[in-house]
Amino acid sequence: MDRRIAVISAAASGIGLAIAKALCADGWRVYAGDRDTAAIAALGSGSETLAARVCEVSDAASVEGFYAWIEGDLAAKGAVGIDLLVNNAGIAGPTARLEDQPLDGWNETVGVNLNGTFLMTRGAIPLLRRRAPGSAIINMSSTAGLFGCPLRGPYVATKWAIIGLTKTLAMELGPEGIRVNAICPGSVEGPRIDRVIAADAAERGLTVAEVEHEYKRQTSLRTFATAGDVTAMVQYLMSPAGARISGQALAIDGHTESLSLDMEA
Repeated sequence: MDRRIAVISAAASGIGLAIAKALCADGWRVYAGDRDTAAIAALGSGSETLAARVCEVSDAASVEGFYAWIEGDLAAKGAVGIDLLVNNAGIAGPTARLEDQPLDGWNETVGVNLNGTFLMTRGAIPLLRRRAPGSAIINMSSTAGLFGCPLRGPYVATKWAIIGLTKTLAMELGPEGIRVNAICPGSVEGPRIDRVIAADAAERGLTVAEVEHEYKRQTSLRTFATAGDVTAMVQYLMSPAGARISGQALAIDGHTESLSLDMEA
């Protein structure tokens, strides 16, 4: 197989789907995983450029089955290894002060966002080595991984951890020619940030419009990012222009000034 090959988690909707579609349009073959069974079924697996399968990133057995399926398909097509892993899977987690955070919500957020990144990366490294030098890992962090953010303790903790993991992996894998970077989007337009804003508004007794205005004022450009902005960064990092970029946390956020909120309101 002459195509470049990518594995993307949480690829059946949102940012993950946008990245998958863009890479397919660029001639890649994409293996898409997602825990949403209906979305995976709708995505299908019949094309030469896209294959999809259910994968729960926080479950080691599910991840192992996902990679076994990929390796079987690669072998059937005469391909060796993969060129890119995009660790896109993540959840927003509960919105509450830390003392009010439910333990199950904390554990689920850590399980998906951090443990899921670990499990997906551990499974991908042997496949990435087969295409090195030139293969890469892109981890989806957040501007919440660069700043503190009230009411989002579990989410923030995992996104900071992902940046630390990114820099460590860049050091471990760099001598083999495998690059590792983190992308740190700010608030990205779409249903997910709408849910976060609604939860924040309910927690603080504000209107959705008030919270959205507050979020946009956190950035110099006074706007949200788009899935297309994130996709373009993935394409850039995998282009010749990105060949020497590794170990970086790259913000796509309109220049975040602060994620502080008025907690005295």
